[in-house]
Amino acid sequence: MADQQALDEVVRFTSDLIRIDTTNRGGGDCRERPAAEYAAARLAEAGLEPTLLERTEGRTNVVARIEGTDPSADALLVHGHLDVVPAEAADWSVHPFSGEVRDGVVWGRGAVDMKNMDAMILAVLAAWARSGVRPRRDLVIAFTADEEASAQDGSGFLADHHAHLFEGCTEGISESGAFTFHDGSGRRMYPIAAGERGTAWLKLTARGRAGHGSKPNRSNAVTRLAAAVARIGAHEWPLRLTPTVRAALTELAALYGLEADLDGLDDPAVMDGLLEKLGPAAALVAPTVRNSANPTMLEAGYKVNVIPGEAVAHIDGRYLPGGEDEFRTTLDELTGPDVDWEFHHREVALQAPVDSPTFARMRAAVEEFAPEGHVVPYCMSGGTDAKQFSRLGITGYGFAPLKLPEGFDYQALFHGVDERVPVEALHFGVRVLDRFLRTA
Repeated sequence: MADQQALDEVVRFTSDLIRIDTTNRGGGDCRERPAAEYAAARLAEAGLEPTLLERTEGRTNVVARIEGTDPSADALLVHGHLDVVPAEAADWSVHPFSGEVRDGVVWGRGAVDMKNMDAMILAVLAAWARSGVRPRRDLVIAFTADEEASAQDGSGFLADHHAHLFEGCTEGISESGAFTFHDGSGRRMYPIAAGERGTAWLKLTARGRAGHGSKPNRSNAVTRLAAAVARIGAHEWPLRLTPTVRAALTELAALYGLEADLDGLDDPAVMDGLLEKLGPAAALVAPTVRNSANPTMLEAGYKVNVIPGEAVAHIDGRYLPGGEDEFRTTLDELTGPDVDWEFHHREVALQAPVDSPTFARMRAAVEEFAPEGHVVPYCMSGGTDAKQFSRLGITGYGFAPLKLPEGFDYQALFHGVDERVPVEALHFGVRVLDRFLRTA
């Protein structure tokens, strides 16, 4: 079991990493190297030999391998990203890069996304070095750059140009899983991610005839674009249930005594009825029963009395495993003949088995330290670096354990104001991660 020093170190490591500003503003505007050097130093102190790798100067990744006791076992990838999204200090109760520990809580950008998990990994490995622990299977530890943008300087670069470092890895774990989900009626669930919707960030372009704003114009690019954006925003995507989501619904229905409501789930009315009966727990599955496409940005014109010849919009699209063809066809229909669309950024949808030995070991590790909890699988509505590592045949799970108090809105803190994590949640995470990685 993790020692007291590991519990102290995970708090210090989290604070230290938060204080290193690794804001990723997109377009290459980020520098992860100081955080990468910090992580590499901790790995070296644990007796490992970390490698620092860059595609672009300052956009640094760290990779290290721990040899397991069973040479016949497949390796496990354990990865976390070092970059964070921007934070406006004026909006926060504490400075977002202070790493302040106040009233049993660590504050700052990255406290949940995901410098907490980075710190947990480092604390576990440091404890192992002190006690001489070795895992059953080889572990490849990777701290990546650029997850909050395209991942081209991070996991994409590693997968495409340094695949040999991940030799033997068949599975991986990273962010957004095994956190406490309170349903408001006393139940505590620990959702473990076994899937991700695909990423489809789109650029829409409408072209028309430029002209004076006072003249009639039936070839107005802004009008054409606005009509397409309105159709996309109003579209009702059909219900599509993946194996991961079905497994989640099956376990949730059993927990709530709603097994009879599982019949006919492919009927939207039946699905809506089940989700209503699940109450707050429906939030674990509702975002992942359909594809989605949300308009997020508009660009057009330069003067109020000039009709521009071009107008542009951006769409955040997500598609379920097996749903990309339907997504493409639907976008063709919704944009119509006057608007072109293209992928600005695209990544695959993922699905992992929930009946695997690895999932069972994750479940057991959580239940050992949270026996009152109920582990359930779920599919992420967004995505992680697991998408890029899937190119190497690595099956990804979301497993960054945190035991959270009721009323702590974990999901809202991702990219939110006053991001923070309880010290006790970090302690729980270290214990569970230690337990899982020893036997994984």
